[in-house]
Amino acid sequence: MTTSLFTSFFHNMAFLLLLLTIISLPPALSSTSSSSSSSSSSLSSLAKSTTAKSSSPYYYDPTSRYPTPSISLLFRNKDDDDGDGGGVVELLLSYLRRKWDRASSLALLEQAVEDHNAEYIGTSSDSVDVVRYRRCIAMPLDDKLFDPPPGVFSHGHVDTGDKMSLSRNFWDAIVRSKAEVPWLFEVSRVEGVTAPRVSLPPDEHHHPSSSTLSRAVGGAIDFRSPNNFVFLPRWMFKSLGLRPFDVVDVRLVTNTPPGSAVRLRPHASKFLSISNHQAVLETELKHYSALTLGSTIPFDYRGERYHFDVVDLRSAPRGERVATAKVQDCDIAAEFVRARDQLKPKRKMKEAWDKEE
Repeated sequence: MTTSLFTSFFHNMAFLLLLLTIISLPPALSSTSSSSSSSSSSLSSLAKSTTAKSSSPYYYDPTSRYPTPSISLLFRNKDDDDGDGGGVVELLLSYLRRKWDRASSLALLEQAVEDHNAEYIGTSSDSVDVVRYRRCIAMPLDDKLFDPPPGVFSHGHVDTGDKMSLSRNFWDAIVRSKAEVPWLFEVSRVEGVTAPRVSLPPDEHHHPSSSTLSRAVGGAIDFRSPNNFVFLPRWMFKSLGLRPFDVVDVRLVTNTPPGSAVRLRPHASKFLSISNHQAVLETELKHYSALTLGSTIPFDYRGERYHFDVVDLRSAPRGERVATAKVQDCDIAAEFVRARDQLKPKRKMKEAWDKEE
């Protein structure tokens, strides 16, 4: 009974504190708060990189137009409190401040991205270009929330495919440009805007050249993402060195060449011991619309996940080495090179630059 009363009292106090937080906010707020989250670093970089003229109606200035309000609560100072009540209040206030700072930082980031896109839309003279490009906040795909229903081709392959969730304008771009299948979209880091690259530990599944990879190409799983957001498969996050809430550029691309040959390096030699591993490769590659040289892609087989580095990629018909290539609806020759767990240490350091096995 005592525990129940205390719990009820604690919840009521939290609700009252939240109400007082809202009521006590001054009408004109000018002080700014900083957040340690990656969205704050993205915002700072984004503001620095804005090149629009101040005369533009979409010009973004975080110091004058979108100040982050601070929480101002009408409570006694901690030193003036007697007993343990002050400590509880301070803990609640600290929790509310952290939540407020994070929400404010994200709101500023979204507004900055919205302003950039509005500037692009307002100055674009082409009806196709106006919808085929957006600057977006990147988030990872959830394999449960975004998994298509049974019967749809991509069902069960959210993490083992290259499909991303995009906003509605990209569907409009497909219709207006009369783009042919497969519909491909390029996701790229933005110099001076995207937050610093994530440094992956040595045991993570990624290609060594992903430390410099700046763009990747993939298809679309749907077009229901909120405006100014894009949801990407996790392997693409790793390949591009992204964190959630990082800012990227996304555009519809129609000039990706068809692929003629690809070389993949398995991370585990165990995969090559599968009796029909070539057939497994051909089956799993169907869930990728395109491949990006230097990326690491995953396959699932009999409940186990395998990772493969894309070490060589050739286009049709002349077999030129390319950075990206279509594999959907293409007659592409795929072969494996020596697995990573069989390479000597020196060779592992150079594998990103190897062109021949």
